[in-house]
Amino acid sequence: MCLIVIPARYSSTRFPGKPLAKINNKPMVVAVYEQALKSKFASKVVIATDDKRILKCAEEYNAEAVITSTDIKSGTDRVFQVAKNYDFNIIVNLQGDEPLIDPKVIDKAIETLKKDENADISTPVKQLENIEDIDNGNIVKVVFNKENFALYFSRLPIPFNRDNVQNISYYKHIGLYCYKKEALEKFVNFPQSTLEISENLEQLRALENGLNIKIFITDYESFGIDTPSDLEKIKTLIQDKKIVS
Repeated sequence: MCLIVIPARYSSTRFPGKPLAKINNKPMVVAVYEQALKSKFASKVVIATDDKRILKCAEEYNAEAVITSTDIKSGTDRVFQVAKNYDFNIIVNLQGDEPLIDPKVIDKAIETLKKDENADISTPVKQLENIEDIDNGNIVKVVFNKENFALYFSRLPIPFNRDNVQNISYYKHIGLYCYKKEALEKFVNFPQSTLEISENLEQLRALENGLNIKIFITDYESFGIDTPSDLEKIKTLIQDKKIVS
């Protein structure tokens, strides 16, 4: 029994009204919703929003949506506010700015969590191929142990290759999370942690409080949209058939 929740906030510093921006002639949040419906493991998909404009848009496309509080601290808190009202054991937090999300990645996240009783959360990573991405602070890197449990996430290059060792692999984090419901409830009740505030990475709160994040490696390339220029870049890639929508 799996629930996918898509948090969609109207006010954004870098891109106000982002969930309603059009891609392939559809509002972005609707495109995400339709991709989520293709997940073979999802029992239900819900858009969680703080704005009636997004709710109205969802209704126009027959997408299920609910209004949440406007004073919620994060997307994860918004997800839990919805999830606590349903009887689902596994909750997927699917970002509302990933209109090209591959449903197979969603299913792999669910499958990964189900298979490991020691996992509280699952999330995908992709090996970095461009050397310049390693030093890019907007790209979150992750290191993990031999059992594929995350050790740390950082905006800095990790591991730090002090002696220029050859064949070091770097992995970027893709911001899709799959939670066991009890882990999600624990997470939203933890106070913000020191590492989380330092790196501005919410997942570090989970690690600091002893939750186990199981990662899996994927070839999927994330196309998250943070700014209007990101949207235009993706539209160009779609037109040039460099990515498939």
